[in-house]
Amino acid sequence: MNIGVLRFDEPKRDTTRKIIHIDMDAFFASVEERENPDLKGKPVIIARHPKETGGKGVVATANYEARKFGVHSAMSAQKAFELCPHGNFISGHYDLYREISAEVRAIFERYTDIIEPLSLDEAYLDVTENKLNLASATKIAKLIQRDIWLEVHLTSSAGVSYNKFIAKLASDYYKPAGITVIPPEKALDFLQELPIEKFYGVGKKTVEKMHELSIYTGKDLFQKDEMELIQRFGRMGYSLYRKVRGIDNSPVRISRERKSVGRELTYGKNLITEQEVVSELRHIATKVQASLQKNQKHGKTVVLKVRYSNFETATKRITLPNYVRDGEEIFFHAQNIWDEIGIIGRGVRLLGITITNLDPLSYENIVLPLWDKETDY
Repeated sequence: MNIGVLRFDEPKRDTTRKIIHIDMDAFFASVEERENPDLKGKPVIIARHPKETGGKGVVATANYEARKFGVHSAMSAQKAFELCPHGNFISGHYDLYREISAEVRAIFERYTDIIEPLSLDEAYLDVTENKLNLASATKIAKLIQRDIWLEVHLTSSAGVSYNKFIAKLASDYYKPAGITVIPPEKALDFLQELPIEKFYGVGKKTVEKMHELSIYTGKDLFQKDEMELIQRFGRMGYSLYRKVRGIDNSPVRISRERKSVGRELTYGKNLITEQEVVSELRHIATKVQASLQKNQKHGKTVVLKVRYSNFETATKRITLPNYVRDGEEIFFHAQNIWDEIGIIGRGVRLLGITITNLDPLSYENIVLPLWDKETDY
């Protein structure tokens, strides 16, 4: 009787793709600094002050000044206060963060439609084939960083590689406002030099178990047998055996359900007259109509966004009884909102119109009869 030995085929890596991971630098805290320049150079902690909560709550994020004191996300707000008692604790303006995240997403969409958001402040982009037909993913990453800085006035860090796992590691390698490129021929050296705790998904408890096996770096992990890793760590061992070899063939997953359609423009020279604003609103409404037509959508909510020269942002929405998709009708409602909230004396640097509450065009405006016309009540 022959006793066979179970063997796994050595996994192979796909190096044909070009993946970018964009990570906004200390996003929430950076937005607060942008909105309130007096905070620049001071520690900013996004969490309710523990004195207001009886010591409860956790830190959403902290800027780099606060991080110098050891403050980090997911830390208790009380601990953050103990480490940095002079820090500026801010509850957070999450509507604004979502709004700015959408602006950043719109920048991504100029380059590719293959986008996988991970959260408000980070996303994967597959630029193997891209809208500018550029061969260099590094150049695209730099263009995106430039656009984000010029239009949103925030910094971002980028990792560029042939798969998602390495691109994410790379984006964290040189921050803030950094870019790290790991081509296939340098990937194994990069991974083997990393401390084991830097591998995405390896938490504190797993690190302790790794150290018990004398695994401190990627090089140590690389030398371990696949079956041993699976026996010790289960599915994570299976995954880590591949990832330390530069293998992560999972695709960038597109979120296909579109929740809004919009266009916005940032102006190098501020708009200073009503006529300029009205002309731009009509122009943007035409673009929104084209985008709705392309996506075969219409919606019931019109949102106007205005950013002034001092970066103060105002938004207002109106929800209509019937669907809208015609450019002139979109312009009409956007102009009405402008008439209500606009302040031309402040100088306008950005205008945007968005249609939300979307449905496919097959969902038409149907007026239901409330009575039989032939019946007199």
